[in-house]
Amino acid sequence: MGKTSITHHETVAASLAVASDRREFLKAAGVGIAALGVFSITGGYAFAAGSQSAPNAAAGADNFYQSDRVTIQKVTFNNQYRMQVVGNLVTPSSLDRNGRAPAIIVGHPMGAVKEQSAMLYTQKLAEQGFVTLAIDLPYWGESEGQPRNLVAPDMFTEAFSAAVDYLGTQDFIDRDRIGVLGICGSGGFAISAAKIDPRLKAIATVSVYDMGAVTRNGLNQSQTPEQRKALLAKAAEQRYGEFSTGEMQFLNYLPVQLPADADPVTAEFHNFYRTPRGIHIPEGRTLELTQNRMLTSEIRFMNFYPFNDLEMIAPRPLLFIAGDQAHSREFSEDAYRLATGPKELVWVPGAGHVDLYDRVNMIPWDKLASFFTEHLA
Repeated sequence: MGKTSITHHETVAASLAVASDRREFLKAAGVGIAALGVFSITGGYAFAAGSQSAPNAAAGADNFYQSDRVTIQKVTFNNQYRMQVVGNLVTPSSLDRNGRAPAIIVGHPMGAVKEQSAMLYTQKLAEQGFVTLAIDLPYWGESEGQPRNLVAPDMFTEAFSAAVDYLGTQDFIDRDRIGVLGICGSGGFAISAAKIDPRLKAIATVSVYDMGAVTRNGLNQSQTPEQRKALLAKAAEQRYGEFSTGEMQFLNYLPVQLPADADPVTAEFHNFYRTPRGIHIPEGRTLELTQNRMLTSEIRFMNFYPFNDLEMIAPRPLLFIAGDQAHSREFSEDAYRLATGPKELVWVPGAGHVDLYDRVNMIPWDKLASFFTEHLA
């Protein structure tokens, strides 16, 4: 049987008031969001750690952490669709390449890129002796795919299996000791991959978002079937315009300037993605287009059910980490309830959803390291 470590049991109210079309969409599609300006190893632009501080930066936030104990190498590999996936391979400086090391794939939040949260986690885990790989999902960051910022759940799931293909064919990696860590939306994509790919031996999520459930139902079941159908009708009609003009119509649910009447969830994401705390613009993108997506694309999540058939992962272990104040905590609770094998749900006291993206003083590094050490032994 699994175990759970729960510090607080308070229910966090996360329903969003509907005051505009933008807020209506937020309820339906969640608030997955991306990222600005020293040249980074990715060919994009990001604020170097310590160069500036966001006006409302959270204490301990260090998204652009740079370890002096690891080596970072950009790598590329193809998925089964023959699309190029780009990642950063992070190895401990002391790695013995004559041996075979365990490896962990790390997926970034939905709508983000590997430089946002994922690279922090890969470096911190590599400092613990793991080889890690932060990937850009297809259509995002440096990975291939047109149009950009497309929502394609099947492609996202496939990217994790393609990463296993890559790692498992490296002579210094033990292909029987590969795990995965998904942050936010990638938690759902990693779980989706693990259900059909038994090569993923240990699965962890941080602030997991079920992008299917939130698009169908809104946060805390706040969207009615009628509202869902209205969104589908709006997206279907919008496809005519996009088909006729060839121009994609992007939502603006994460504006550059935070509106005075912004709801708390939008404000939380804005504080990361639209400030120097976590802002990153991939090459060829603009600030306005980072994180934002098309409604005609977003509705694909309504057919995405990552927690169905979760028993297929057993007896492989699952670890769910979430903030006990997170607006997204319902998704960690749902996944934990549905998992049938070894499982653990760990609440981080006082943490919200985005806090666990980069607040190094709140992220339970020891727990992550011990989980992967035990199960990739």
